[in-house]
Amino acid sequence: MKKKLIAAQLYTVRDFLKTPEDIAKSFKKVKAIGFDAVQLSGLGPIGDVELKKMLDGEGLVCCATHESGKMIFEEPSKVVDKLNALGCKYTAYPWPHTSPKTEADFKMVAAALNKAGKVLRDAGQVLTYHNHAIEFEKFGGKTGLDIIYDETDPKNLQGEIDTFWVQHGGGDPVEWCKKLANRLPLLHLKEFGIIENQIKMLEIGNGNLDWKRIVKAAKKSGTEWFIIEQDVCRIDPFESLKISLDYLVNEI
Repeated sequence: MKKKLIAAQLYTVRDFLKTPEDIAKSFKKVKAIGFDAVQLSGLGPIGDVELKKMLDGEGLVCCATHESGKMIFEEPSKVVDKLNALGCKYTAYPWPHTSPKTEADFKMVAAALNKAGKVLRDAGQVLTYHNHAIEFEKFGGKTGLDIIYDETDPKNLQGEIDTFWVQHGGGDPVEWCKKLANRLPLLHLKEFGIIENQIKMLEIGNGNLDWKRIVKAAKKSGTEWFIIEQDVCRIDPFESLKISLDYLVNEI
């Protein structure tokens, strides 16, 4: 797999991003590992101008961000301004912050996303949806995730499928990549594995997901960025990122 397609989700190393000095050091480490692109998330307080300068200084591209769900719903113009400052096209709604529990709740989330996504689209940007497992509860035969995508205009909401959480929710990452053909610019590559009969997030290639089929399906569906994320690491998270990157570059 070509390295230029792969990015690091910085939420993986969030414990090392608390101050501007921490962020600068972490950017250097991520670049040294071999990444040329990152998705911004989990950073401590820092101005957009300073952040863009740091990225440029390390030769890192901001392929996407995760932004506050509340801000996306209520102040999408602020998201537009931030993405413009970072020279970034994509962002993701990271978590259903309104805690939807019914079909009607998911339809309300979809309506709000559709409205916010229109604001971003008018600015030449793209809003995507990052799923967890909560969206795989079914309502009348449809999952919450089905409702979100069915109730939104693809021009206003694209996908950022998370492979681990799809699998955790009982879905098939390959089938979801196919389902979102031409609607999946971003893909979160997160390994699903079992250790001592417990579900674990692992480095790519150390678990049970079929990465060759997943990557093939995602490419066919038009995925532009393959973003490595690991919420919980058994080892140093920078080393985890390196293991995952090396596997994708050398084995896929």
